[in-house]
Amino acid sequence: MKLTLVGAGPGDPDLITVKGIKALQQADVVMYDALVHPDLLDYCRPDTLKVYVGKRRGAYSCMQEDINPLIVHYAQQYGHVVRLKGGDSFVFGRGFEEIEFARQHGIETQVIPGLSSSYSVPAAANIPLTTRGISESFWVVTGTTKAGQLSNDLNLAAQSTATVVILMGMHKLADIMAVFAQHGRSETPVAIIQNGTLPDQQMVVGRVQDIIEKVNESGVGNPAIIVVGEVAGLKLSEIQTLEASHKA
Repeated sequence: MKLTLVGAGPGDPDLITVKGIKALQQADVVMYDALVHPDLLDYCRPDTLKVYVGKRRGAYSCMQEDINPLIVHYAQQYGHVVRLKGGDSFVFGRGFEEIEFARQHGIETQVIPGLSSSYSVPAAANIPLTTRGISESFWVVTGTTKAGQLSNDLNLAAQSTATVVILMGMHKLADIMAVFAQHGRSETPVAIIQNGTLPDQQMVVGRVQDIIEKVNESGVGNPAIIVVGEVAGLKLSEIQTLEASHKA
């Protein structure tokens, strides 16, 4: 019996690791999430059992309390279970909970990291999280805690000069921007990237004070990454330069 946690990367199926592909090729069962690109399942053997256990806000096909015992069930019945999760399973992915539950039931475990959307999506959109003279560090913060509230860390992050990346925060965008505004950051650039690394990627760039209006105009929504900081201003300047050249 074995459980292998595989990070599928940010969306583009080509961004999974070679080691992740090898695990899919060896799997007896693959349990996959909503943000996993369906093309990745093509790496599985024809006889591999594929089980969708996706969770998205407002559309829960399977709760975490159901997934943990399912992992044990499939490992006991079939042998090798690959748990395929979007991004990296240890970055807001609840992967450690699944590993611990499996270990408690005598199941061998392995973790294969994946590219986290927190840094790979901004990178693919040509936004560096750190760059000399602009940003020397970055925070990655969840938009919603287990209790459904904003993380207290957001208040601390908003007071720093670091780039702040917020995951799972679009439904609380107004509250998040209010935190930055309260700390005198109304002019700070913001970039929001939906479906990062995929062909239908969309991005809207603005500032803390006007990003909500721009999001409403653009229609950008979940799943999206929010990047707050001066590095987002690099993309804002690029867009403004392009717009000026088109008008000239």
